[in-house]
Amino acid sequence: MLLTRFFKNCKGGVAPMLALSIVPLVGAVGAAVDYSRASSARTAFQSALDSTALMLSKDAQSLTGAQIDQKATGYFNAMFARPEVQNVQITQQLTTPQQGSFILNVSGTGTVSTSFARIIGQPEINLSASSQVVWGIKKLNLALVLDNTGSMAQSGKMSALKTAAHNLLTTLQNAAKTPGDVQVSIVPFATDVNAGTGNVSASWIDWTDWDASNGSCSKPSYDTQSECTSHGKIWTPENHSTWNGCVNDRDQNYDVNATAPTGGGTKFPAHQASACPAAMMPLSSDWTSLNSKIDAMSPTGYTNVTIGLAWGWQTLAPNEPFNAPSPAPDLDKVIVLLTDGQNTQNRWSSSSSSIDTRTQKVCDNIKAQNIRIYTVRVIDGNATLLKNCATKPDMYYDVDAANELDNVFSSIAQNLANLRIVK
Repeated sequence: MLLTRFFKNCKGGVAPMLALSIVPLVGAVGAAVDYSRASSARTAFQSALDSTALMLSKDAQSLTGAQIDQKATGYFNAMFARPEVQNVQITQQLTTPQQGSFILNVSGTGTVSTSFARIIGQPEINLSASSQVVWGIKKLNLALVLDNTGSMAQSGKMSALKTAAHNLLTTLQNAAKTPGDVQVSIVPFATDVNAGTGNVSASWIDWTDWDASNGSCSKPSYDTQSECTSHGKIWTPENHSTWNGCVNDRDQNYDVNATAPTGGGTKFPAHQASACPAAMMPLSSDWTSLNSKIDAMSPTGYTNVTIGLAWGWQTLAPNEPFNAPSPAPDLDKVIVLLTDGQNTQNRWSSSSSSIDTRTQKVCDNIKAQNIRIYTVRVIDGNATLLKNCATKPDMYYDVDAANELDNVFSSIAQNLANLRIVK
């Protein structure tokens, strides 16, 4: 009764109405503050999640699901320092649409407790964010520098190498979004590299030594040019059409560089090697021909890793004789070197340590040009030299059995990837 009279009294009725109206007004104003705090937290939450996804994607394909979960939470917590966000949950999903291509989705949720909005019935604000990293092969120039020496005939190594190389080419072919995005050169090597008889008329071949070693004297009893000419006789070189395509090391220090062959010691000396490997193939995206080249490889001769690397580099260089694409931000240049033995023979020496010195020089020079090197040692070979040649320790592979090669080449193909956040 008293309350009824109070509300009917014009002088006292305004006060309770005003008091009641203040509650939603204060709630609304306070909620704006809460939502502002939550918006700031959400921005930081998304940024930390993007960084987590990018960092995680670097090695996600080599981790188990539990390891990825653990790393995702660890990375996120290290970067996200907002104590007002509670109940944080980070989840991830790694998928492989095709070999050599990966999608990593990382999602997160959390809550922010409200100070004012709870007055109007909202005790917390939910946060959620997601980030996606897609990585696969970008533009790539890859040189496969493959040991074709006689020892590769042992323990099933050549057969395993061919299988692994075919599968690597398939991965790269599937990853190429447009023709020419991925180009591969193949450089089989022994003591020499076979530049191909189709280059018999190329200006970059030096015939001096070949002409002196392959010919006939006007007096048949003299077998060499020096013996022939020293006796006043005439030496007639063989027709260059009989050349088998092999070249040996260039003059030092051109032997460990990709200098354009313009004259003198910069040219490649023709050499009629008795053990001449299959002809090399410059950069190409003709996958049928590349696979055929792998099939054509056959073990022969001794080991000269230096010349294999030098020619692998030459196929990637933007100058003669192959005029590869120039370096660009969206282009990776990579060499994969595989060998199964110690250096045993080059143009000047059969001393392993002497040839190793040349090999290390060419490795260093290649890496100085921002060309990445993967090295694979198959059962035998100088492990220290190959580790030092690789761009990073984890880009060196030590294979104890030939049947491990396929997994190694698959791993390398998957690592030839570029990361980018797309969402």
